[in-house]
Amino acid sequence: MSRFVLLKVLLGPLLKLLLRPRVEGLERIPGQGPVILAGNHLTFIDSVILPLVCDRQVFFIGKDEYVKGRSLKGRVMAWFFTAVGMIPVDRDGGRGGVAALMTGRRVLERGDVFGIYPEGTRSPDGRLYRGRTGIARLTLMTGAPVVPFAMIGTDRVQPGGRGLPKLGGGRRITVRFGQPLDFSRYEGMDRDRYVLRAVTDEVMTEVMRLSGQEYVDMYATKARAA
Repeated sequence: MSRFVLLKVLLGPLLKLLLRPRVEGLERIPGQGPVILAGNHLTFIDSVILPLVCDRQVFFIGKDEYVKGRSLKGRVMAWFFTAVGMIPVDRDGGRGGVAALMTGRRVLERGDVFGIYPEGTRSPDGRLYRGRTGIARLTLMTGAPVVPFAMIGTDRVQPGGRGLPKLGGGRRITVRFGQPLDFSRYEGMDRDRYVLRAVTDEVMTEVMRLSGQEYVDMYATKARAA
């Protein structure tokens, strides 16, 4: 039994009991072949909930600092994050973006599911921010369809992205998946910046429709720094 299956067996029922997530459109994720899941990012637990509600294992990029701890707690965290599908990458260096892109490409070329937050970071205020074009490069380089998704209510369960989830009080999480998006019409155009922006904006428009968030046409990192 893989670590991922073990976690699903152990934590899946507990997740449903404590957080009672509603999952809509799960059948829209293809049952086989490479798939990109692209969605909004409200809080830390998004990356825990997404893999546990999906039938297929979802691989995604995470900060390598999550797996570097040498204490017992650090080792448990490293086991957990890698078990749910996190691939640690040093994203702070000058080539961090390239490393993340190539990691995603390898996941897709072996026929797996790759999860990505096109905003590049958590939303600072609950609104949806402009997407980075890495998502477009991935779908055009690999031909993998993009299934947009929306996390709804996770920021109420874990405000600020820190601490233990807050249960009860009418808090409820919804994970909503949209129809797969096919960008094969742009095959061979992964170096055209106008195409990359058009593809990214189409994905973000679908995420906005699914989430109901207000859209802000600027990068979230810039909003954080303001």
